[in-house]
Formats: sequence, structure tokens, C-alpha cells
Amino acid sequence: MTLTKNTEKLPRKNRDTVVAAVKKYFLDNYSAEVEVHNIVSAMDGVTVFVESIGEPHFNTIAIVPIDLKNEEIKTDSVWSRDGEVEFAIQGGLYAMAFEEEFTKLDTYLEEITQEYSVIGTPLEVVRKVQAHGHSTPYYFISAAGNVFREVLAKYLVNPQITKEELERFFEENPIDPRYLNMNIEFYMENSVTKPDEEIFNQIVTDIEEMKGIPAGGYSIFLNDNYIDKTRGSGKKESTLERKAPDKIMKD
Repeated sequence: MTLTKNTEKLPRKNRDTVVAAVKKYFLDNYSAEVEVHNIVSAMDGVTVFVESIGEPHFNTIAIVPIDLKNEEIKTDSVWSRDGEVEFAIQGGLYAMAFEEEFTKLDTYLEEITQEYSVIGTPLEVVRKVQAHGHSTPYYFISAAGNVFREVLAKYLVNPQITKEELERFFEENPIDPRYLNMNIEFYMENSVTKPDEEIFNQIVTDIEEMKGIPAGGYSIFLNDNYIDKTRGSGKKESTLERKAPDKIMKD
């Protein structure tokens, strides 16, 4: 079925209804309060981009079906793709547990933008187009594996879980860095400048040598200045990249 005017008009007209249904979905299923940043028309419904309020911090999506024939927004049938929200929360819990390590990484990446002519992904794009779990303008993380499924289960039983409790859990259950992907991405600041190999190599070397940052497998990308805001990505043939199977592994 192709998109129709009603597919776009109906959710706009009933935005408050869509927002309330999505907020209820996250509270009921994940004990998470969320803020809605964007509503995008899709086949037989709308895709809703949300960001959690407080910790664990994550960005993700939910889908609200629409019965076009009866012009009905099916607020009792909100859903999300299998595992997507769970992966997002798992990354947020990891960041919550290793606050100091993430602060060190955040500080370094911010300093890179001050020292070199590069920028991160615009925050508006992160919020309104991407749905990559725990995200910042400079990176997003994805967490999988048994350890993360276990910590998610603990959170769902006790949504008030503390940073200290998470720290103890990860001390007793160390992660395998192969199951924690750290994806760092920059763009050239100047619109006519190609990705700078010297800057890229410096970032790669810094991450390889840096201690005290989160464990995981690091992929690094440096794009030119253009980002496709409809899909939240700027990767293309000219992009400089260090990724699987040659990720930077940090224990």
C-alpha cells in the first residue's frame, strides 16, 4: 500500500493522541518515560522517534498502526521491532554503569571538534531521524549478548536500579567487547572539504592508545560535510572508516 494524504493528515490532526499512546507504551512495557521528537508517516501507520527522559538514556522508535479505511489511530496496538527497544535500553544501562569512562570519551570527542575542523551529527538529526539506542552527536552504542540480556531483565524487574547496582553487576559479569559496538562518526566542518586522512588517522591512533574509556569494539568514520537528513547518515564512497573486521578492541 502506498502512502496517501490521509496517512500523513490523520496523525498530524491527532498528534496528541499518537504521543499519548506512545508514552503509555513505553511506560507500560519498559517503565521508561519518553519524549516524542518526530512522527513520520509509514505504511499503514506512523513511526515515532523518541528519547528517554532521564536514565537509562536511549533513542529509539515505536510504530503506531492506522486503519485508513475507518480513519482510526489504533492506540491499543502500538508496537516496536523485535529487540530494538531492548537493545537501546541495554546500551543506556551500560552507559549509566560506566559514567566516568563515558565522560572521558565524551570530553575527548568534544576536544577533537575544537582542535580540528570536524563536527558531530547535528543533535536534531540524532533525535528526529536516528534511533540508535544510547546516542550522542559523536557516537552511538549497541549492546547484545547474554550479559546485556541479564542486566535488562534486572532493570525491567527494578526500573529504579541504581548506578552502583549496575556497577556491581558488570564487575561480577564482565562483558565481552565483541558484543558492545561503539560507533564514532564525524563530519568535515567545511562543505567543500573531503574527509581529511590526517585527522582520521589521529582519531584512530588516539582511541587505540587511550585508557579509561568504555570497553567495546570501536568503529570510526569520517565523512565529508553532507548528511542525508532523511536517513540520518552521511556515509558514502569517500568516507574514511575503520570498522569490522578490524575494529579497535578495548577491554
